[in-house]
Amino acid sequence: MENKDIMDEQSSTNTQQPDNLTTDEAVTINGGEPEAVIEENAADGIVAETAPADNKVGSEIAELKDKYLRLYADFENFRRRTAKEKLDLIGTANEGLLKALIPVVDDFERAVQSMEKTDDVAAVKEGVLLIYNKLVKTLEGKGLKPMVSKGEPFDADLHESVTQFPAPSEDLKGKVIDEIEKGYYLNDKVIRFAKVIVGS
Repeated sequence: MENKDIMDEQSSTNTQQPDNLTTDEAVTINGGEPEAVIEENAADGIVAETAPADNKVGSEIAELKDKYLRLYADFENFRRRTAKEKLDLIGTANEGLLKALIPVVDDFERAVQSMEKTDDVAAVKEGVLLIYNKLVKTLEGKGLKPMVSKGEPFDADLHESVTQFPAPSEDLKGKVIDEIEKGYYLNDKVIRFAKVIVGS
């Protein structure tokens, strides 16, 4: 019993604080800071920590926004420039071919003038053949190649069948026996299908 009473007295003396204690003494007795001081310091710590963090985050956001706007402006300029270059390219795509055809047109004009002054049909034929050969060579130089179809097996990827005739011989069945309109390649790409008659 006595031990219990002594323990109760000690615990009551530990919990009770004298009224005349200062804040520093109260801190020592409680084993820590008083609640008001803790809140005050905590509030100061939050302000001290968040104020520079807010400034840093704000400057990072402003910097990223500036980078984004610059990148967007660069992309818009690039898009406009490439669109303009594309239009220019489309507008002048045939320039090389047309420059190469101008001398052929000049030759035709000279041939027309000479036809009006001469009655020599052989000379006119020869001039027209020369111009034709020049035209063909110019087009071949630009990648245009005629398609060879006559005697070849019918191929729907290359030929357009206009009609079918009975084949003159067994080996021409299913093959092109005549060509109505010549087909053409441009650098190994078919740009015009050959119109043909197929043997049946």
